[in-house]
Amino acid sequence: MREDFLQYLWRFQKFSKRQLVSTQGEAIQVLKVGVHNKNEGPDFLFGNVKIGVQVWVGTIEVHISSSHWYAHHHETDPNYDNVILHVVWEHDMEVYRKDETVIPTLELKNRVDRTLLSNYQRLFNGDKQWIHCEDCFGSVSNLIFHGWMDRLYLERLEQKSLLIRKLLEVKKNDWEAVLFVLLAKNFGLKLNGPSFLSIAQSIPMSIVRKCKQDALQLEALLLGQAGLLERERADLYYEQLQNVYTYQELKWRVDAIGVIAPKFFRLRPPNFPTIRLSQLAVLWTQTTGLFSQLIFRKTLKEFYELFDTAAGRYWDHHYNFEVSSSHRKKRLSKNFIHLLLINTVIPLQHCYAAFQGRDVSEEIIALASEMKAEQNIIVKKFNQLREFDGTALESQALLQLKNEYCNKHKMFTMQSGECFTQKVVICTHASVHI
Repeated sequence: MREDFLQYLWRFQKFSKRQLVSTQGEAIQVLKVGVHNKNEGPDFLFGNVKIGVQVWVGTIEVHISSSHWYAHHHETDPNYDNVILHVVWEHDMEVYRKDETVIPTLELKNRVDRTLLSNYQRLFNGDKQWIHCEDCFGSVSNLIFHGWMDRLYLERLEQKSLLIRKLLEVKKNDWEAVLFVLLAKNFGLKLNGPSFLSIAQSIPMSIVRKCKQDALQLEALLLGQAGLLERERADLYYEQLQNVYTYQELKWRVDAIGVIAPKFFRLRPPNFPTIRLSQLAVLWTQTTGLFSQLIFRKTLKEFYELFDTAAGRYWDHHYNFEVSSSHRKKRLSKNFIHLLLINTVIPLQHCYAAFQGRDVSEEIIALASEMKAEQNIIVKKFNQLREFDGTALESQALLQLKNEYCNKHKMFTMQSGECFTQKVVICTHASVHI
């Protein structure tokens, strides 16, 4: 038995309320279950319960056993002084307030439907599964499933927005500066994201703006800050970049303190730091008003046109310095553009609209639904459990579900109460009855 299951029982009143009495024999009537508290303190705030003839308003605490009150040292914590009801699975001892009066206790173990309890035990005590609802995930109706996807996607989007808000504080509400830093991070993808973020943050935005019309200057600055121009090489373009960076370093007194060195190991050549940093420099310098264009464009076609860019001409024949390769224009692929939209553009649009007091949820959902799902092990596993439309909205929502609920054994609920996940047990009352 787990406390989060008991919290579910109390929150949704999934127990028999026939002749509901406390362990002290007083009649109980639940007027308001309270607000589930996920922070420090009692489990439910603002509860309203009639005990005997007295109506009480206060907090409600949930435990597996009554004795856990003392095991958790609640008797010494002032946060628990106004608990009006102690809800437990099993009552094994009386619990007292500081004034020596007994805290009314409600025992649930003989009031829960056997089928509900059996399903709970089966899901928690069965063989180890990738997620605990593997057997019923595919049976959820499409209507409810799509409702989950929209809600989880917006939740993940809000999570991505936290970084943007922090950057806005640091950059003093300079949206263009935030865009540059965020773009740099996401040009680095998962492996080099932290490195590219540190590179961008090491360069004052005033200097980035001075390089706005010259891709060579910005490329030299990015590669130099990344530590990729420190060796001596028999390469004319490398020497040119090195000279430009040396001049910038002296003129603007930039330093690379705190910069994380980018990695090449286990990367496909198109994702080498050299290629991605050059592409970033070209994109930034070739597009006028990049922030405004990213914020107000809506369709995938418009974004394809905006991101129609490639690394500098030197990289047509190289993936790294000195080593030549067959001719290939290093353009941004559609899949890479999708990642930039998912991780940079859409979160920025969401934050900027909120800053202006606008709601662009429908437009964002439409754009995310237009893109194909990312390919990763989590999406692949979910796709084995049920077929879905294969959109970026769904893949992002499923990542949120797995990482923030399944992995953390948390409950996911729809506002309507139609479905929930208990240890991300995703079920409907009509299908699994839990």
